[in-house]
Amino acid sequence: MPSLIDLRRRIRAVKNTQQITKAMKMVAASKLRRSQERIMNARPYAVQMQRVLSSVASRVDPAIHPLLTTREIGPDSKTLVVLVSGDKGLAGSFNTNVIKAGGAFIVESRQKVTLGLVGRKGRDFFSRRGFPVLFERTGLFQKLRFEDAREIAKAATDAFLSGEVDRVVLIYNEFRSVMSQRVVVDQLLPIARGDVDRGGEGAGASAAPVPPGGDARSQIDYLYEPSAQEIFNQLLPRYVEVQVYRALLESNAAFFAAQMTAMDTATKNSADMIASLTLYMNKVRQAAITREIIEVVSGAEAL
Repeated sequence: MPSLIDLRRRIRAVKNTQQITKAMKMVAASKLRRSQERIMNARPYAVQMQRVLSSVASRVDPAIHPLLTTREIGPDSKTLVVLVSGDKGLAGSFNTNVIKAGGAFIVESRQKVTLGLVGRKGRDFFSRRGFPVLFERTGLFQKLRFEDAREIAKAATDAFLSGEVDRVVLIYNEFRSVMSQRVVVDQLLPIARGDVDRGGEGAGASAAPVPPGGDARSQIDYLYEPSAQEIFNQLLPRYVEVQVYRALLESNAAFFAAQMTAMDTATKNSADMIASLTLYMNKVRQAAITREIIEVVSGAEAL
């Protein structure tokens, strides 16, 4: 049975931990609010870009741009997996879920895979296990900028255009709510023709209604200046950059949401532990007092 001094020390240590978890929860909540604002500012631009690409792509040959050309995927094909994880822990299963999803994709694809790792946790996990790494980026989420997404998108695009990889897959945590994050496995390159034709459907946008028997592509015709190919040359690289930037923003907000939830749970658990230890300490103290009274009574009777 532990002594009263040991129990008091343990209760004091749990209270100190509780103060730390409370502070971390407040910090995560404030950062989550800013991250949510950045997502809300970035989503309209991403949705509108998908609508523009849908309008143009529905009227041109997919072979007009290499980022639209789908390559045959076989056992000898090579896939670049861009995995976005966190730089820090103490966020529940945030990092574990995205790492498991990346590992499951590597196993199920049965193809040659090279990794682009964003975030220290994913970098540490896969690097220690000998996976080939094309590039890695850490420390981005301390001050996330669009230039960071541009560098990642350029590395992925250059690898795809040079034929080093046949497709690029993006794996990240999507922010759904404070209590919910969803792991997303999305093909970044080549840009899927169906995704482009839907025009923002994947981003939550609603398509325009089509009259019965009509074709959405034949509703409006456009005159392009400059040419459609020049438009693709400008828009498709920017489209890839925006998708990477949005994935980084989603992952950043999901991390703070997961950390806030984890710290809230830790604070509640520490309160329960303090109550349990206090009750146990009172029982130990009462038992010691009872034992001393019995010893006094027994001594008095002996005298």
